[in-house]
Amino acid sequence: MIKLAVFDMAGTTVVDNNFVGKAFQQAFSKNGYEIALADFNHLMGYHKPTAIRMVLDKIGVDANDQLIETIHDAFQTEMLDFYKHDPAVSAIPEAENIFLYLKEKGIRIALNTGFSREIADSIITRLKWKERGLIDDYIASDEVEQGRPQVFMMQQLMQRAGITDTTLVAKIGDTEVDINEGRNAGCGLVVAVTTGAYTREELAAFNPDHILDSLDELPQLIGIA
Repeated sequence: MIKLAVFDMAGTTVVDNNFVGKAFQQAFSKNGYEIALADFNHLMGYHKPTAIRMVLDKIGVDANDQLIETIHDAFQTEMLDFYKHDPAVSAIPEAENIFLYLKEKGIRIALNTGFSREIADSIITRLKWKERGLIDDYIASDEVEQGRPQVFMMQQLMQRAGITDTTLVAKIGDTEVDINEGRNAGCGLVVAVTTGAYTREELAAFNPDHILDSLDELPQLIGIA
């Protein structure tokens, strides 16, 4: 039985109507690069400096560390302002009830993200998820050696939960790198959701165990419905 469920944040448990993509777009624009919003869709889930490097490489710009840092700083500013103040910040409708339901069944709830810890903190604080006891733990990609699809965030969350058997862990996310992270970590259940950056057809190409249109379907998959 699953003992730890690790959810992504933006697009999986936190509503993202292109909010992250628009912040990327604005950060690049402020530094003289006009990028189509659609070009950011498939970079969701990555450690954000890595995503910035990928965009710069794609448009043939020298992706030096200073430029990446400058664009990332602008992105951070946009995102922090958004998550702290914008009225559009909200949980995916089913997320909080699912957190509670799983916790009642003895499953630990953790989050991981391609955001920095500072942005993750701003989301958790705004939604009051720790304060309300909805989640047990969370980790950001700048707290480990490498972000997704590498396994370091998953390993830290497992260690802190006292879990050594990866088959007791479920990974739930809305992107290619969420799926690959779960696979690389040896998770017993890898679930994709259609509430974020990818369509069902796009997600199917990466072979998750299941694709859900709603988190409400998760308890049945885990076998606790």
